[in-house]
Amino acid sequence: MLRLSKLTDYAVVVMVRLGRGEAVQTSPCIAAATGVPEPTVAKVLKILAAAGLVASHRGARGGYRLVRPLDAVPIADIIAAIDGPIALTACVDGGTSCEAQGLCPMRGRWDPVNRAIEAALAGITLADMADPGLSFAAPVEAAALGPLALPLPALHVAE
Repeated sequence: MLRLSKLTDYAVVVMVRLGRGEAVQTSPCIAAATGVPEPTVAKVLKILAAAGLVASHRGARGGYRLVRPLDAVPIADIIAAIDGPIALTACVDGGTSCEAQGLCPMRGRWDPVNRAIEAALAGITLADMADPGLSFAAPVEAAALGPLALPLPALHVAE
């Protein structure tokens, strides 16, 4: 099963809040507005700042702000910042080797699947996630995916 971590889910919530509220917001204010525990908000903000997705400001009027607007931040960037590269298997990300790598009949076969998932996540921004008028219910046309026909969500505006 493919599942994002809770920390990634919280990061999306925090980023959307930063995009909707005051220009600079504190960790306790974000926690109060979102219901995410303050220590978790602080942890997420630290990771997002290290990834260059948010900027921190010190001082009496300090806090955090988005570096880019919501419509310029793909969900894929947040996942990569919190959970690391998007990779279905260890051989896709190239970071670890498998003892069966030389003999594996699936070697390279996961690459198109991984690329399709990356493309789907890169095509959805924080602005899309923040807009209650958008629906992700309709499937993508199989022809649009080429030889790899996975049932991925499409982005449609609800009428």
